[in-house]
Amino acid sequence: MSVDAVMHTDFPAGYVVFFGTDRKVIMTPQSFEHSSTIKSMQIDSLSLGRRAKTASEVYPDFPADENSAPDFAILREDAQRQGKRYGFEDVLLIAEVVSVSSARKDYDDCTAKYGRYGIPVYVVVDPYAAEVGVHTQPTGSGYIAAHTHKYGSGKLPVELADGRTYTLDLDELPRPETDVR
Repeated sequence: MSVDAVMHTDFPAGYVVFFGTDRKVIMTPQSFEHSSTIKSMQIDSLSLGRRAKTASEVYPDFPADENSAPDFAILREDAQRQGKRYGFEDVLLIAEVVSVSSARKDYDDCTAKYGRYGIPVYVVVDPYAAEVGVHTQPTGSGYIAAHTHKYGSGKLPVELADGRTYTLDLDELPRPETDVR
């Protein structure tokens, strides 16, 4: 299924649709924690300024028909659209929020893909493990450096390639609610 076909298909409300690296279309329900985590990252991006170019679940233009709509991305201030999309070269940071069904993709597949395309910072936010992994120094097969930070450990400054700092508040990231009966 092509990106255009997916973009023009009506899927059930509450589901997220993305392409896997094996060219399969994956449809997964979006959890409250997933949505709240993305919102928290968006709020934290306000420190970059109201006009900072950020996106959630929007496709940047990757080469070789590799499609991905990251949960959250920060773009260069001077990024210009190429047609309907921004180029992957304009992406400074991508963050994926782990869902039960997307753990392998977020931890393995996306780490390799975003590193291969030189995305300077890749962040994996895992509400279930209550930790955030920050990957830097991209290579052809992933990243050289990876550091893990626990939820509740304060503010995490993340240096962007353009000299700005994105600060993620680890104290404010939502945790999955326990089922109290």
